[in-house]
Amino acid sequence: MSEQVYQRCLNPGCGATYGVDESYFACPACGDLLDVVYDWDRLEVPDSLGWFEKRWASRQNRLDFSGVWRFRELIPFCSDSYRISIGEGQTILQPNDGAAKYANCQADRVLLQYEGLNPSGSFKDNGMTAAFSHAKLVRAEHVACASTGNTSASVALYAHACGMKCSVFIGSGRIAYGKLSQALDFGAQTIQIQGDFDDCMRQVQNVCRELKLYLVNSLNPFRLEGQKTIMYRVLEGLGWQVPDWIIVPGGNLGNSSSFGKAFAELKQLGLIDRIPRLAVINAAGANTLYDLYEKQGVRWQGGQLNMKVIDDYYAQLNATGYRPHTLATAIEISRPVNLKKCLRALEICNGVVREVSDEEILEAKAVVGRYGLGCEPASAASLAGLKKLRAEQVIGADEKVVCILTGHQLKDPNITVTYHIENKGQYSNRPFEVENDISKVIEALQTASGSCCSGR
Repeated sequence: MSEQVYQRCLNPGCGATYGVDESYFACPACGDLLDVVYDWDRLEVPDSLGWFEKRWASRQNRLDFSGVWRFRELIPFCSDSYRISIGEGQTILQPNDGAAKYANCQADRVLLQYEGLNPSGSFKDNGMTAAFSHAKLVRAEHVACASTGNTSASVALYAHACGMKCSVFIGSGRIAYGKLSQALDFGAQTIQIQGDFDDCMRQVQNVCRELKLYLVNSLNPFRLEGQKTIMYRVLEGLGWQVPDWIIVPGGNLGNSSSFGKAFAELKQLGLIDRIPRLAVINAAGANTLYDLYEKQGVRWQGGQLNMKVIDDYYAQLNATGYRPHTLATAIEISRPVNLKKCLRALEICNGVVREVSDEEILEAKAVVGRYGLGCEPASAASLAGLKKLRAEQVIGADEKVVCILTGHQLKDPNITVTYHIENKGQYSNRPFEVENDISKVIEALQTASGSCCSGR
């Protein structure tokens, strides 16, 4: 086992270590989560983040075109020969004064990090390029995942690029067609289980153990290494200045977990001088983290968290037959596998958790679209959360805030069309139906636009 890079059990009472050339999604000794750990004193790391600008300017290596692997010194678990890339991470950080006004923030203080430009249309590609690179390292031939949609699309795309077999597990009727169409088109073997995502997550773990398949859900610690780079690009977009807040939707909690790890490592390396605060936003219909963190006070406490509260909470979900339900299906998860890592991230980042209703999500989604970017419903939880935190005065109007938009608008177009056609909110944009007559068309245009088109 290398002393420079290795896997370590998250449980401080166990702390077992394993080589990066081993394939586990849980600690064999105790069953807890695994971390990828670096001995930075033994690794070559640039002395400033600005060094990465020079790499981007020259792009002398094929990996320099990747928004993940051009930061490879900060995720150095494998050599270039194993690193797979299909152009992931070419995403944008965009100031959005319309979103700022909506959330009652000052102009130029709200930025949207749009991950919908990734090859499969969501943030998942940041993690999948890392997971599949590790899969190549351990000579995996068959990968599997459970999915609410985005994971299956990304896994299927990368499996095709790597020449690996791919099986995806989805729940009954709880996946957006835009995402399902991707997995089917990319050739994934798709298994629909009579249950929800949490049921699929349990079954895919069982199958991977039984058949020795390579699991690519965010239980996989190498996947989270790739997702750290979302924060590197945010810092890059801000001229390497740290914002006051990062706001991210909370589903299986992989993003929030990786963000906390990214900032902790950058601070340890002396590449940043402070860590931003983190807000994780649950949908009200899938609010496990909010319940445990804000209502029941569960904290990481350096790994000494109160597991009894968590176990009792899940036992109650089982006893009542609770199933999460939200229009933001990408975060419709009641048993997030990265709960512990997210609690650690919240401790690192002095974080908060909030829940927002489907109505708040849809309104925020329409605002994102109105002001120049389209996103899927789950993405908009970040802006809805910002508005709530501003109303509570947790976030100041002059603080610099980055909201993560996790997926493309076309991932779930049915929700968008329904919102507008059924005139469900303040920002609805219902189409006009008129007779096939020029006077009626002009009348409709003038009615809709306040006669702005008259005389043209």
